[in-house]
Amino acid sequence: MSKGDLSIGNVAEATGLSVHALRFFEREGLFLRPIPRSSGGQRIYQTADVDWLVLCNRFRESGMSIATMRRFAELVRSGPGNEPERLALLQEHERVVRARIAELNANLAVIQDKVAIYEKHVNEGTAAGLWSPTASS
Repeated sequence: MSKGDLSIGNVAEATGLSVHALRFFEREGLFLRPIPRSSGGQRIYQTADVDWLVLCNRFRESGMSIATMRRFAELVRSGPGNEPERLALLQEHERVVRARIAELNANLAVIQDKVAIYEKHVNEGTAAGLWSPTASS
């Protein structure tokens, strides 16, 4: 490998992705370029690959499907001229993530209400019997 080249271990460390995940991303066509190999068959990555993988990992962690990630990568690989399609894809994912955040916030509000009730009763010594199962007849 030459200066600036990165091994799969270096990339795993830099991205927080496992070697297995990196191989999976490659099999799924999520890279922007074919990853070259050394004469010994080892993958040779560049810094730009790491930057792309960090973005892909954000997409994945935010719930973007592999199919959508693949489509986005295909659009980027195909070069200029499809930016409106890329934008539409990103806007749809943003909408989905915002909806998920709103749902999580609603769930959090319910949990916070329950915490407040339990804190009050625990502090006042009146918590015994809160949501205790009752014997059925």
